[in-house]
Amino acid sequence: MDEKLKRECRFFLKDSIRKMVDFSQTDQSKGLEPPPLEKPYSKGASKIELAKPGSWKGIEEANLISAIENRKSRRQYIKEALTLDEVSFLLWATQGIRGKPHAGSAFRTVPSAGCRHAFETYLAVFQVDGLKQGLYRYLPLTHELLWESSPPQLPEKVIRATFGQAFAGRGAVTFFWAAIPYRMEWRYGPAAHKVIALDAGHVCQTLYLACEVIGTGTCAIAAYNQDAVDTLLGVDGEDEFVIYLAPVGKTVETP
Repeated sequence: MDEKLKRECRFFLKDSIRKMVDFSQTDQSKGLEPPPLEKPYSKGASKIELAKPGSWKGIEEANLISAIENRKSRRQYIKEALTLDEVSFLLWATQGIRGKPHAGSAFRTVPSAGCRHAFETYLAVFQVDGLKQGLYRYLPLTHELLWESSPPQLPEKVIRATFGQAFAGRGAVTFFWAAIPYRMEWRYGPAAHKVIALDAGHVCQTLYLACEVIGTGTCAIAAYNQDAVDTLLGVDGEDEFVIYLAPVGKTVETP
């Protein structure tokens, strides 16, 4: 491995950059308006209302100890659809908003550095009751799904975009988390990027535990063709790009 590249990559894992940033020069310190909490969409867009927290059907209160004890990566799924209530629960668990947004920020169900929450959640839906196969985006402010598109042969395209990892397209739905770096850069400048990566871990671990609650499985994927997944979701690859993904499905084993 190239020594210079290795040092640069290790530097990313450290917090040394904090000593190099003049935080008085960030856009927040300059008094610029914070970026929006969720990406805008057209007025006439097709949206699907999701079940509100506490109104999910078929989802019982969970034993956290059991969820933690049973948590593991599950890559084999059976051809069984998820209910829309189950998907609603998973979306709320991973990016749901708690309380009323204020001053360009909102508390969510997962932690985020500076409460900046730099992610947009996209779903590749294969088998979900009440939803046609296609790509959707979660709207946390209203707890709704926004229909984006219905590409032909979507499961196969997801598999190809993950370097042939077949399980990526064989569950009921695949979660994609796309980062909008400026949400974090607005506050932290060049120190933003490490904490974006840390936040992705918080989100995906919550998905693992939430899946255990409803008898489904997931497996995080960090190896993917960046250009292919960004193109599939229709994001520009610069100001917004995929950082993590995870398929979810009913499993061949009991969690």
